Amino acid sequence: MLTELTLLQFRSHRRTHLTLDGRPVAIYGPNGAGKTNILEAVSLLSPGRGLRRASGDELMRRDESVGWKLQAALSNGQEIETSAQPGASREVQIDGKSAPQVALGRMLRVVWLVPAMDRLWIEGAEGRRRFLDRLTMSFIPAHADAVLSYEKAMRERNRLLKDMVRDASWYGALEARMGEAARDIRTNRQIALGRLATAQAAAETAFPAADLAIVNDDSADLAEALAEGRMRDMQAGRSLSGPHRADLEARYAAKNQIAAQCSTGEQKALLISLILANARALKHETGEAPLVLLDEVAAHLDATRRAALYDEICTLGVQAFMTGTGAELFDTLGPRAQYFDVQEDAGLSCVTERDVS
Repeated sequence: MLTELTLLQFRSHRRTHLTLDGRPVAIYGPNGAGKTNILEAVSLLSPGRGLRRASGDELMRRDESVGWKLQAALSNGQEIETSAQPGASREVQIDGKSAPQVALGRMLRVVWLVPAMDRLWIEGAEGRRRFLDRLTMSFIPAHADAVLSYEKAMRERNRLLKDMVRDASWYGALEARMGEAARDIRTNRQIALGRLATAQAAAETAFPAADLAIVNDDSADLAEALAEGRMRDMQAGRSLSGPHRADLEARYAAKNQIAAQCSTGEQKALLISLILANARALKHETGEAPLVLLDEVAAHLDATRRAALYDEICTLGVQAFMTGTGAELFDTLGPRAQYFDVQEDAGLSCVTERDVS
């Protein structure tokens, strides 16, 4: 878990320092004050581009284009620093030494749910694949390496296809790399779904279970399929087979109803159920619960469901970071949480810890 978090020149925060004691964290204040920016900072303590998928330059304060920096201390004594200068890729340091982003996945497991995901089940497959891969990386950090390897080889192959290169010798090594990475991706995704299913089946929860399946996955024997499909892919200008074409299908288990056909409230409840199952499975597997980021989740739940969510978070021992527009949304948490009031002052976020005991 996190014991300290510092944001420097990050979004609307010139300098914000939080001292954390392991309890869930309730962050409240008006819209636009900078609450979600704190969650985004935490999400960047894991590999990737964070919960908003922003570029490095989008993360720095616009009035002072001097780059940004995040610093975090963990309960095991380790320290993380990640930063970026204008126009440069972000860098990571662990205990003062440079490290690749993928190393973060072996230190902290971070899962999140944000309002943009509310339409996950009814929009395009890309968002669901990204959601699936985030879940998978939480269980298998090396999944990030497989995805990066696959995407890099696919980009190079797509470049050849667009240039209408017909010499087979240019394709062989790339297709072999894609096939090897695809096998890992396929296996990792199935492992993740199995662990989620086990966690849901063993839980007593107020949130509905989701039956998950990967569909449209044609990545078996991919290297051979790519070799056979080169002319077709050349006409399309891109690779038409592989794990980048797969989709995640969810069903409301009790109703045997596809998530896309459920009500908006049911779709949200299914997402929360999966995040909780993810946390439950990780704690069972590693002995330590992940960091859970829930942006504006309380506003979309009635009082009974909110209370049930908070009870499950506390029972799991999860260090959850939750945002809401008012402290009253977290009333049933009481002294089980830390509270931070975020206000905007002349374009800057000002954060104050409040005692609600």
